[in-house]
Amino acid sequence: MTTLFINIKELIQVREASIKKVSGKEMNILPTIKNAFLLIEDDLIKDYGSMSSLKEMNPDKVIDVHGKMILPTWCDSHTHLVFSDTRESEFVDRIHGLTYQEIAEKGGGILNSARKLQSKSEDELYSDASQRLEEVIKMGTGAIEIKSGYGLTVKSELKILRVIKKLKENYSIPIKATFLGAHAIPSAYKDNRDGYIDLIITEMIPLITKENLADFIDVFCEKGYYTIEETDKILKAGKKHGLVPKVHVNQFNSIGGVKVSVENNALSVDHLEVLTNDDLEELKKSNTIPVALPSCSFFLEIPYTDARKVIENNLPLALASDYNPGSTPSGNMNFVVSLACIKMKMTPEEAINAATINGAYAMDISNEMGSITKGKNASFFITKDISSYSFIPYNFGAKTIESVYIKGTFYN
Repeated sequence: MTTLFINIKELIQVREASIKKVSGKEMNILPTIKNAFLLIEDDLIKDYGSMSSLKEMNPDKVIDVHGKMILPTWCDSHTHLVFSDTRESEFVDRIHGLTYQEIAEKGGGILNSARKLQSKSEDELYSDASQRLEEVIKMGTGAIEIKSGYGLTVKSELKILRVIKKLKENYSIPIKATFLGAHAIPSAYKDNRDGYIDLIITEMIPLITKENLADFIDVFCEKGYYTIEETDKILKAGKKHGLVPKVHVNQFNSIGGVKVSVENNALSVDHLEVLTNDDLEELKKSNTIPVALPSCSFFLEIPYTDARKVIENNLPLALASDYNPGSTPSGNMNFVVSLACIKMKMTPEEAINAATINGAYAMDISNEMGSITKGKNASFFITKDISSYSFIPYNFGAKTIESVYIKGTFYN
């Protein structure tokens, strides 16, 4: 089936060549076509151009979107979408002055989520996660990465990853699964760190790969969580089983996590609220993409990733939501793009590039997502009648998306 969209006020993120990512000054270049058309065939982008170049054709359907814009869907490369329950009590604790670390030390945080999740069935987790997934798709997310990490036992980590696999089977958007058994040290192993790490390496990873449950492996490399040496050991074990590293680093401290991630050919390093010149030099020697999570900084009131420093060092930058119950209870990528502009001083062009083409790179799906390119997935959203694409981050509190298409099918 062919569908022709005509009179598009502006067709945004148009890339003739299927590039993987944009870096440095290129991030401020956002190719667009004004007064455009877009032709899709089944689930793929077939053609596009200016209305003046539109030749006579007989598509199955014609949709006039006069006054509206079309952008490729957001690619959210870092989420923890499968979790048991919300943690608003910890939100109140922070209002009363407790820090993220203090909440964790008194039994909250990741361990709190793990306790709750261990008692929930796979069916319950799937039902909750599918509702969250549908919610973010309606807000323009067309590809998503989902981590485990709230299980912290063999049974519960596998349970989360099986839920993600079921989501992959039942939803048409690209979904990537990340094994994050090294999210925290579980209470049962607080006096036996090596025992838990051995469990990850000798039991969890082989079972996960046997069932083909994960694409990536992640570690929370941070003071109070996993050391450089432990991170290196876990990443190497995952790589032996074909799991590509994507690593939590530098959320509160720079302890060498970027370096060990780069040495292990990580696809991405995520958080980077703390970023040193040494970290930047390591990244410049690699193909590893930095990923910023501004809504986490917003919610926890911690520093934002220094986007200007990253871009000025001719590096790429991606944006993701970090959707999770403790530090970012929102998967709204529109708000993420707004925060990037407001708090990280990214231009709208940089932020849109970071949330589309660079987000796709951070999930290794640049060949199918992230831009309006012939042959890529016909996954895009249509805005309301807005004045410019800069209105999207500017009007942070309002819904600017009118409709979403996933692989050529109208979603909402």
